[in-house]
Amino acid sequence: MDLGLKRKVALVAASSQGLGYAVAKELAAEGASLIICSRNQDSIDRAADKTAQAADNAVDNTRAAAAKAGRKADAAADAAARTQ
Repeated sequence: MDLGLKRKVALVAASSQGLGYAVAKELAAEGASLIICSRNQDSIDRAADKTAQAADNAVDNTRAAAAKAGRKADAAADAAARTQ
């Protein structure tokens, strides 16, 4: 199925296992770059590796997208804080 997600960025919370991981894996299989998060760094690193392998994407692409999106989120939060 082609959901038109190539070159899109998806944020999936609680994505190191269970339903969140399954959603992240499917989004990656559709070609989306992922931002995945968890309370535990080791868990999210394992999930990133497994997701990248399953989707035939490089782990670096997932991490690069997360870093890029994180910078944008930081900038937005800084701008919001300045307006208050």
